[in-house]
Amino acid sequence: MKDYSRASLALHERLKGKIEVTLKQDLETQMDLILSYSPGVAEPVKQIANDPEKVWNLTMKQNTVAVITDGSAVLGLGNVGPEASLPVMEGKCMLFKKFAGIDAFPICLDTQDKDEIIETIKRIAPVFGGINLEDISSPRCFEIESELQNLGIPVFHDDQHGTAIVVLAGLINACKLLKKDFRELRVVINGAGAAGVAITRLLMCVDVNTTICMPVKEIILCDTKGILHRQRNDLTELKLEVLRYTNPNNMKGTVRDAIKDADVFIGVSSEDLLTTEDITTMAKDPIIFALANPNPEIMPEQAYAGGAGAVGTGRSDLPNQVNNVLAFPGIFRGALDVRATQITTRMKIAAAYAIANCVSEQELSRDYIIPGTLDFSVAEKVAQAVREAWK
Repeated sequence: MKDYSRASLALHERLKGKIEVTLKQDLETQMDLILSYSPGVAEPVKQIANDPEKVWNLTMKQNTVAVITDGSAVLGLGNVGPEASLPVMEGKCMLFKKFAGIDAFPICLDTQDKDEIIETIKRIAPVFGGINLEDISSPRCFEIESELQNLGIPVFHDDQHGTAIVVLAGLINACKLLKKDFRELRVVINGAGAAGVAITRLLMCVDVNTTICMPVKEIILCDTKGILHRQRNDLTELKLEVLRYTNPNNMKGTVRDAIKDADVFIGVSSEDLLTTEDITTMAKDPIIFALANPNPEIMPEQAYAGGAGAVGTGRSDLPNQVNNVLAFPGIFRGALDVRATQITTRMKIAAAYAIANCVSEQELSRDYIIPGTLDFSVAEKVAQAVREAWK
């Protein structure tokens, strides 16, 4: 893999920040100033004071998202803190603007206290039409997102749901390609953090009243100590909750035990976890999503040598990249357009089907089950699906 570090550093030093504020209205004349600021601005102030809902029509709120982090789980770099997380959050804001025309602003909080983060978000929420939580470590990311669901605007932790949505899209198309029944899939997920738990919940359609998608037959979730089962006494509350709808036969052992005869392996864990021989123990034409970055749990050529039917990774230099940019811009675009107050499971599933449908059945191949990350048509198709799925 090429080393882009030096070129990226030079870019950041030259730009001194990748985003900026621009004006929609020029300030060239005295009248421009009067209308945009004092005294003319008093009228929209009074309108909003009398009817707070007018803030959506008279201000930036209707097209603005806060990208919020505490710097505790940045990329694969870990707990780097708020200042070091800023380049990543700027990049996220760039993607919002480029793919969906959304004005996003990075907010890097100098606290990792759950209650302080929640309180801060509540206090700044009046400015924004949506909140994108980013790079916050588990389990706080689940708790923060859950406690903010009544904020009145969508609060969406992309590391959880963006990954899960694109994985679901890839599985839908892999099943079409390989003639597998989605509802009969036996799935093994390695990694019980934010992404792993969110993928599990979405594939099992937890807490959703919808006929858009049926749950897979079975999921076995593994962490660094092996399969999550009912006799383990080291499980967190979150893992115990997930056990309510996974591992129905209470299997014990390692991830290698889990994948025997499984149809799907999804890795959101660590590099070089599996070998070609491991893939041979799975069901015919298994689907492999090895998403560890920068190096996957198994490289595609090794997986195909073991009989894999389709392989995806998190890398941009390999086919079938599972990249959240296929999901979050369109999801927020659609949610903002209908002034949704939440991102529901139904909206997530609709987004996954929209992504999947960007690849026609005639185009499907083992190297093309997920649309390319620079396919700018995806965001609008996802947005339309989300708009239709909102209540």
